[in-house]
Amino acid sequence: MKALLASLVLLLPLAALAQAPVIQISGATFQPLPLALSTPLTQGGEVKSSAAAVDDALLFDLRASGLFQVLDRASFLADAKEGMTAGSINFARWADVGAEALVKYTLTREGDALKAEARVFNVGNGREEFKTAQSGPTAQPSQLAHKVADAIYRHYTREPSPFLAPITYVRKSGSNRDVWVADWDGRNARQVTQGGINLLPALGPDDQLGYTSYQQGKPDLYVRKPGGDTIRLKTNDGQMATGIAFSPDGKRVAYALAEDESAQIWVANANGEGARQLTDTRFGINTSPAWSPDGKRIAFVSNRGGSPQVYVMNADGSGVRRLTFQGNYNQTPNWSPRGDLIAFTARDERNAFDLFTVHVDTGKVTRLTQDQGNNEEPSFSPNGRLVLFTSTRNGPSQLFVMTAEGNNHLALPGQDKASITTPDWGR
Repeated sequence: MKALLASLVLLLPLAALAQAPVIQISGATFQPLPLALSTPLTQGGEVKSSAAAVDDALLFDLRASGLFQVLDRASFLADAKEGMTAGSINFARWADVGAEALVKYTLTREGDALKAEARVFNVGNGREEFKTAQSGPTAQPSQLAHKVADAIYRHYTREPSPFLAPITYVRKSGSNRDVWVADWDGRNARQVTQGGINLLPALGPDDQLGYTSYQQGKPDLYVRKPGGDTIRLKTNDGQMATGIAFSPDGKRVAYALAEDESAQIWVANANGEGARQLTDTRFGINTSPAWSPDGKRIAFVSNRGGSPQVYVMNADGSGVRRLTFQGNYNQTPNWSPRGDLIAFTARDERNAFDLFTVHVDTGKVTRLTQDQGNNEEPSFSPNGRLVLFTSTRNGPSQLFVMTAEGNNHLALPGQDKASITTPDWGR
């Protein structure tokens, strides 16, 4: 079952350069905007070594956005040394390959800074619509690419892009499970924990990172603060705390606390103080809390009805409502920053795992993946337009991204054969 396709409505400019096209996502007739990204013009030999890295990252950002049909450079007919101004560009050659938008950019280097100037042209009328100048550290050229991609994305959508927010995940190495943080596309990955079993990382506002760790022989919650200090949230002997989730304002955390034969959802201040139990189902399992974008509700998984299903409740524990009724094993809810959808993992009758969304108000379920290995652990991008997830379609569990409608599946670049689990996209 194919997911419904979001629609982009291209509102043409009235006339002037300042009245650039705006892409709005709505409806069901979306066609990506055919876009040509020229190879970068470089100035100075030092910048050439970084140009390929910038270009690879920029191409991936634009392709993954779901907004553009990025044209194959092998089809380009224009002179590769063509200039950067409208008067120096042969737009007919770009129109001949199907481009409706053209992005040209230059790269220069000043000391430890890498700089880019990008210009966006309307191929149909031959006008420059937009230009941006960005800079970034030479040692991390992909970060410059993300800034340029963000500027282009904002130009067409008037929305922040997802390209500047970090992600976190767990990487398996031998018997160890370690938490890593990386740029949104997996580049510039940094290892956070050093050996042992560390699970279920979550990013919060103000660079907070929470995760579950067995450092002291049982699962406990740890929060790494800005600057690198890490605290362990206090629990009693015999209690096992897992699956921390930061509230949108970062002031509270929700988590599951297991004791004896049950697990309940709790909330506390971000430092662990003021803990309060929200659910109370004797012998029941309640886990995987996920906050709504306004911080007023929490989605979670409970087996109170006989099988794991997604539920929602108010942030004070009142108003519990079952949200999923199809299938008998639904888990890992993740609430869209737009508020309308919750993505989750479901196991079907073949024991395969696939991704779905459920509309919070109507209960309508939409399938996002099918017949491509096991697909699990969805996490929405900060603007709700993309979904990060794991998939075994190419072998070990790896990171993929797709649109929130289930289209345009792409593996994040540069992944090795290590198994990756439980990604979370920062806000």
